[in-house]
Amino acid sequence: MNIQHFVDTRKAKGLSQSDLADGICTQATLSRFENNGQVPNLKILNKLCNRIDFPLSDLFPKVGVRYSEVVEKMNQAEFFLITSKYEKAHQLIASIAIDTIDDSHLMLRYHYLNGFIMIFQQQPIMDILFTFDQVLLEEETADSTIFRLLANTGIGMAYSREGDLDKAEFYFNKVLEKIYSYPAKNMEDTWRVLNIVYNSGVFYSLIEELEISDALLLHAVTICSDNHVTYYLAKAAIQLAKNAIIKEDATDKILELIYDARAYSKVNRNDIALAELSRLEKSVLEKQ
Repeated sequence: MNIQHFVDTRKAKGLSQSDLADGICTQATLSRFENNGQVPNLKILNKLCNRIDFPLSDLFPKVGVRYSEVVEKMNQAEFFLITSKYEKAHQLIASIAIDTIDDSHLMLRYHYLNGFIMIFQQQPIMDILFTFDQVLLEEETADSTIFRLLANTGIGMAYSREGDLDKAEFYFNKVLEKIYSYPAKNMEDTWRVLNIVYNSGVFYSLIEELEISDALLLHAVTICSDNHVTYYLAKAAIQLAKNAIIKEDATDKILELIYDARAYSKVNRNDIALAELSRLEKSVLEKQ
């Protein structure tokens, strides 16, 4: 409770504890409230507040308001990350004063988002690893599990980007041991599971484990279908088309995957994906 604000208001009114308590409660009762946080019954508290023109509601802590702007920025940044608008995501994350946040969940979310944005902006690998370490070095709790899985995914992606595929595979394997049994509790969790499954699928395509990659990407498609989300549906379909090209599947099959991915991308107005699909289609048709 915001007791100090109450005390400051009493003093600004020129009232001693004895003056304020007169006819309402004992001075000892008021003293225990102001000095020790022992709250009197609500009727007494209301009378005390009325005497100094202090709204009773101002005593109570604001629930869910303190970080509302930070949460909104993170929501936007996570959406931009999903839709490959990395510069916009970076600008939002950079505008958050992380030193003012003491909420552990938000801290973990901040570091996960920052780490992924750094990967796509080609930041130095040591800086990326340090960022993800901020997640992994925190005490493990039920709420931190998804962020730990994301951090391991990000580390795998960072090593993959550097061409160190053995280390990358070590981290992706750590993730895949747990992600299939992770119980997504809400839509945000679902987005994050899709992030992990999709990027794992991309990695296993890179090391030419195409059967594993296809299985992961099809799992992402199933998650999207079950939860009525489309952004990762387009991403997964694009990577499935790329895998089909690597496997030298029939042209008709490849083009069908490209057209499916294009339909999903149009729904999402994802211009980046549409441009990539145009290049893929052109390369496939030129080989006919």
